[in-house]
Amino acid sequence: MLERIMAINDVINEIIWGAPILFLIVGGGIFFTIFTNFITFRKFGYAIKQTGLSIFNDDEEGEGQVSAFEAVSTSLAASVGTGNIAGVGTAIAIGGPGAVFWMWLAAIFGMATKYAEIVLTIEYRDRTKDFRFVGGPMYYIERGTGQKWLAIIFAFLGGVATLGIGNMVQSNSVADVLESSIGIDPLMTGIVLAVLSALVIFGGLNAISKVTAKVVPLMAGLYIFGGVLVILLNYDQIIPAFQMIFVDAFTGTAAFGGFAGAGLSMVIRYGVARGVFTNEAGLGSGPIAHAAATTDHPVRQGLWGIFEVFFDTIVTCTITALVIIMTGVWTSGEVGAALTSLGFSEGIPYGEHMVSIGLVFFAFSTILGWSYYGERCFEYLFGPSSKVIYRIIYIPVIAVGAIGGLQEIWDIADTLNGLMIIPNFIGLLWLSPVVVRLTKDFFGSGGIYEKEQQH
Repeated sequence: MLERIMAINDVINEIIWGAPILFLIVGGGIFFTIFTNFITFRKFGYAIKQTGLSIFNDDEEGEGQVSAFEAVSTSLAASVGTGNIAGVGTAIAIGGPGAVFWMWLAAIFGMATKYAEIVLTIEYRDRTKDFRFVGGPMYYIERGTGQKWLAIIFAFLGGVATLGIGNMVQSNSVADVLESSIGIDPLMTGIVLAVLSALVIFGGLNAISKVTAKVVPLMAGLYIFGGVLVILLNYDQIIPAFQMIFVDAFTGTAAFGGFAGAGLSMVIRYGVARGVFTNEAGLGSGPIAHAAATTDHPVRQGLWGIFEVFFDTIVTCTITALVIIMTGVWTSGEVGAALTSLGFSEGIPYGEHMVSIGLVFFAFSTILGWSYYGERCFEYLFGPSSKVIYRIIYIPVIAVGAIGGLQEIWDIADTLNGLMIIPNFIGLLWLSPVVVRLTKDFFGSGGIYEKEQQH
């Protein structure tokens, strides 16, 4: 039965992650980059100053349910996950070093896509009877385009996808690395993760955002510190590593060592797919968390989208990739988190334990973030009372995912990711004039940006 399901999934996956969707993802990012007059390049410094460099600034104006940083922490918690460790390891193990270049490319233009998503989610967010702010693609598709059927499709796909990308993939990656590094039974890992997640998830968005606001900076800081240390200790391999990334990006990679070899199409496919998996630009998931943010203008919150993609892929994923390539372990035959763990262990003493700890925190925070996404999708489809039913389904699946096969789960998650992209991009392109109008309103003559510069 499983073989039949995977065979069907493989066919769908080949269609979804073929040339049309890859063109849509990268092409859509290029479209929004140009259509917003290169806002992600022209105002990149301002975006970083307003976001990453002011994360502890509580001086926020406007309406919202949680602070802008708590909202972005929930979004980052969902995106800065095992994709940064296991996803990069999988991309390089299957597509070779050149996949990193295509991951970068997807991220560079993905910044504009995520900016547009968040701008629209704030513009079209709704307020419930119990004074909660809700939003995301299903809301801007319905309220902006009037095509409720398309919004329903997205919500359905999003609700189901959370069980894969945000749940089983995370627990499976943790179980895999903990079993290989310190011999913990995968089922035990799954049970512990499920219990800890339940304690936070049943507290709702406020509990999730409070936890992620503390966990995300800590986990990211520790992981980046370890990765940078490995890179500095192997500094003589920095230039060769970048040369390998750029050359292989356009030629593919020959088979040697434990690496099976990869043609150019595979290099591009896995680079773009894992890039989307790590930063979620175009998926429409992150904006669901941003909808609750306290902000005075959609564009101000949209700037966090630029920061998210940059920090997630250009910074964190690049560090992981360099560790794997510079230590030479990418030809070992290992895949996913095990490959990244091997790279760290080769680079610094007890490096594999640093990856294990980082992966646990990354996955835990991702599970929390995606549980919120799923709840909102279920609420949109079935009403507020359905969130309890969703939690009852979501939490046991964490333990189930821990004992599943890594490749099967990743493949299913890839398929669901691709399906989410289609209705979301239709909504994004339909409402692109709204993104341009709001961008001009913020950065144009007499706008908020101009007034801030005068002070």
